[in-house]
Amino acid sequence: VQLQASGGGLVQTGGFLRLSCAASRSDFSIGDMGWYRRAPGKQREMVATITRGGYTNTADSVKGRFTISRDNAKDTIYLQMNSLKPEDAAVYYCCVRRPSLGNIAYWGKGTQVTVSS
Repeated sequence: VQLQASGGGLVQTGGFLRLSCAASRSDFSIGDMGWYRRAPGKQREMVATITRGGYTNTADSVKGRFTISRDNAKDTIYLQMNSLKPEDAAVYYCCVRRPSLGNIAYWGKGTQVTVSS
């Protein structure tokens, strides 16, 4: 499977961005999809995940500001990020799970989000 993330960039505090991640060349049925991020000097953390059925799980730190959505027909997820803060700056990674193989994770290359204060 190939994961192509896009939509990162530089934005001012309070601004917004929309990330997209499309999964392609998958020879298996994709399960949960999600966004994770890693800020400099910090561990990777979950931002938001979504099941095929649309059930979402969102980190408390972004709840109310970030919204994850999914288009199963396109194997694509989106992350609408509003009211961005400097602490949201990180490399954002897309992840998909393979339920048929112990729910192992596949990761995209990441897209940089920079928030200026």
